[in-house]
Amino acid sequence: MIFDPASGNLPVALLSPAGMARADQLAIAAGTPGIALMERAGSALADAARQLLQARGRRRAAVLCGPGNNGGDGFVAARMLRAMGFEIAVGLHGRREDLRGDAALAAAGWEGRVGSAALVTLEGVDLVIDGLFGAGLNRDIDGRLRAIIERVDHWRATTGGQVLAVDVPSGIDGASGQIRGVAI
Repeated sequence: MIFDPASGNLPVALLSPAGMARADQLAIAAGTPGIALMERAGSALADAARQLLQARGRRRAAVLCGPGNNGGDGFVAARMLRAMGFEIAVGLHGRREDLRGDAALAAAGWEGRVGSAALVTLEGVDLVIDGLFGAGLNRDIDGRLRAIIERVDHWRATTGGQVLAVDVPSGIDGASGQIRGVAI
């Protein structure tokens, strides 16, 4: 448990990926639908993105979604940010019709265009939301996904743009902290 008595913040538990998956399972078993958990995560993500964008007087974000639940969180955040009046571009690594479960439900709630994460325009974007992969990543990043991450890193380095990751930056193994080939 982490507790900062000076700030008055309540204790926060830092869970392993397996521990978080178990917490989600228990919440769902207790009656909270998985999509409700995703909506909450996406809402928190959208709020953090709104704060970052407004602090810099900016309006444009790109949301990069992966094929799992982090991608679903990204779709929820994209929908909420657009409702707040921000300009949002969404890129998906994979095909929308291949999404399953709560991620598919979240994607269905996004009414805008969905492009390829490899091709989504970063020019003129003020913030990239990284929903490609999360803390549960346990394999090396290579191929097309590696190129996407390298492109985001190049954008960030050359523009000073910000990246907001859903759990941890894509490419980091949440259990070990190891960079799996390349990471945002």
